[in-house]
Amino acid sequence: MTDVEAIHTAAMVIDAHADIEVPGRESPYVGVDGRSRVAPDKLAAGDVDAVVLSVAAGPGPRTEKGQQSARRVADRKLNAVMDLVGDSANEMVLATTADEVVAAKDQGLRAVVLGFQNTQIIGTDIDALDSFYEAGCRVFALTHIGHNDCADSSRPMYFAATAKHEPDDEHGGLSPVGRDAIRRINDLGGLVDVSQLSMNAALQVLEFADAPVIASHSNVRALCDVSRNLSDAELDGIAAGGGVVHVAPFLGYLYDTTNEALLAGIVEARREVGLPEKYQYPFELYWELEGSDAQVQFRDRIRRILGKASVENVIDHVDYIVAMLGIEHVGIGTDFNHGGGIKGFLEADEAPNVTAALMARGYSAENIDLIWGQNFLRALRSVE
Repeated sequence: MTDVEAIHTAAMVIDAHADIEVPGRESPYVGVDGRSRVAPDKLAAGDVDAVVLSVAAGPGPRTEKGQQSARRVADRKLNAVMDLVGDSANEMVLATTADEVVAAKDQGLRAVVLGFQNTQIIGTDIDALDSFYEAGCRVFALTHIGHNDCADSSRPMYFAATAKHEPDDEHGGLSPVGRDAIRRINDLGGLVDVSQLSMNAALQVLEFADAPVIASHSNVRALCDVSRNLSDAELDGIAAGGGVVHVAPFLGYLYDTTNEALLAGIVEARREVGLPEKYQYPFELYWELEGSDAQVQFRDRIRRILGKASVENVIDHVDYIVAMLGIEHVGIGTDFNHGGGIKGFLEADEAPNVTAALMARGYSAENIDLIWGQNFLRALRSVE
């Protein structure tokens, strides 16, 4: 084997966040072959040892009907993962502890760690978190797009009918119910994930939680100033508590936000299709456009404006975190199947390209092992 292959194969390679593809339901985010970017054969081809698959639901009305709809989505995704690991041909196992992830690698299997995302799924019923923990969820994020009863999101929702955004801060961070949710996750032994939270909410979690937390798929705001990325204050807080920031290969979190001509191009593209000029990240609200063709055309236009991102851009964010916080506080979370994927790292089978880029920047085999997975396992062990 080449040095890259040897180091990559020896490392504990963990993707800290990917979305679940439910068979038979179309998604605009899958690979060019129409399949999940973290399909079992792609994980095997990329020597990815484990992936956190997120039982997630998007925004919806905060009503009993809206919660029931979100819960159906979550249950459908949970069932899809159980079918995935239940098929022996996939050579995958559900792991609920760090030791089980390690054991899977030793046995030549791929591990799935379950995540939970968006308390829209449970409304204000904090006791319902227990059922997701019992089903295997170990990573818990309170929000997705839009605020909910627990916390404010980094991406307030826009309502096409009234042409208005939600307020930037509904709760001023966490609500009292959100604080109860953090307590419950800590008591259960779950790992709190601050990706998607507003800055105020994330800082409050860091102050309030009694165990390390992670960001499963967030980048550095100092390098790309979008609301989904993390400020230096958030980065400091995550590291101070022993947590880990997992960098995502997503163009919308990697582009040059100091380029005035580029920013003007984004605003013009949004204006022309009737989307609000205020945005948290450039692709935001494309789903409000009528028809799949219009959505695809808009996404393609934004990509052309932003230009090409590569694995090198991802490593820039890794470098920033390492320089600021140390090697123990950075990892990789792809956000595959929900926007992640750039030149050189479009699917799980290209994971060795990240290892090659880290080696080119001077990272040792030991440090690459930490970045790819050992840091995540340390955080998981700390809350078990």
